[in-house]
Amino acid sequence: MTKYDIIATSAMGLEALVAKEVRELGYECEVENGRISYKGDALAIARSNMWLRTADRIKIKVGEFKATTFDELFEKTKALPWEQYLSEDAEFPVIGKSVKSKLFSVSDCQAIVKKAVVERMRSHYKKTGWFEENGPLFKIEIALHKDIALLTIDASGSGLHKRGYRAEQGEAPLKETLAAALVMLTNWTADKPFVDPFCGSGTIPIEAALIGQNIAPGFNREFISESWSWIPEKVWDEARMETEDLAKYDQPLDITGTDIDHRMVKIAQDNAFEAGFGELISFKQMQVSDFTTTKEYGVIACNPPYGERLGEKEAVQRMYEDMGRALSSLDTWSIYVLTSNEDFEKYYGKQATKKRKLFNGFIKTDYYQYWGKRPPRI
Repeated sequence: MTKYDIIATSAMGLEALVAKEVRELGYECEVENGRISYKGDALAIARSNMWLRTADRIKIKVGEFKATTFDELFEKTKALPWEQYLSEDAEFPVIGKSVKSKLFSVSDCQAIVKKAVVERMRSHYKKTGWFEENGPLFKIEIALHKDIALLTIDASGSGLHKRGYRAEQGEAPLKETLAAALVMLTNWTADKPFVDPFCGSGTIPIEAALIGQNIAPGFNREFISESWSWIPEKVWDEARMETEDLAKYDQPLDITGTDIDHRMVKIAQDNAFEAGFGELISFKQMQVSDFTTTKEYGVIACNPPYGERLGEKEAVQRMYEDMGRALSSLDTWSIYVLTSNEDFEKYYGKQATKKRKLFNGFIKTDYYQYWGKRPPRI
């Protein structure tokens, strides 16, 4: 059974969460900045794509080496076993990036890697002319960091945040992978109520529902590696069968999303319907100051406006104050708020139990965590 070097890429701050997910799938892994590395067979590639909620994408590592000259990059790339991955008709574009490296011209590095792969393939397939490149797609990436070249092939295609349920979105949509992380960083379990009072297009409540019913986030989409001959169709069938077997479609859920904008509520409802939760998630138009509940031991997780734009600051500060007042009596609830506003605790009126640094795209944010009372032991 062939074992591959697999990399799950991750947004900054989420590496530990992605590593936890990889270990839960049964693979030992190593954690570095932005990437989680592990070994696995073809089924591991399929399962990683299907199940990892918080990873950005899955890549296959072909090789890693030091390169400070173009000759070195060419020769070491050519020495790698590309024929183990690429078929004779493979389409293999090369993308690249370079950080703090002597070889800083990305376009030159891409051209050299392409040329080296072609040379290796010519030698293996006994070919003299050009390759047609009209077969399956293999996106090769050359990433240089401090003169270390990492060569990978993308096994996901579209980023893993593209679950396939988002028919529409708002102005500043939260990536599905980050939304899943926000839910997973709470103490919520499917038997408790869950509320997002700033639900926007519904991403956090939908990701909570997927987690609550243990539905694989990739079950409803396709992956670039499904066209690769060395991952047989039966492997994908097995991975999809596993997602069906482990899903808990009968698990009742108490999930609510509210938003001040009735158009966003309609979009959230449409997206939930697309994800298969049309009847299971309740969406309504409401401002946070009107939120009340008689339920206990629930979880609130939200990504409210940050007040980054001119003229929004005062309105957002007032909203945080309203939020603090509205939620102050919910002493059995745990409340989690993602914002880049460094004065959030001041306006909310309470210091967080814990803060965690996360990035929402390129925006540096904190995830403020307010833990509620524990339920009595029965």
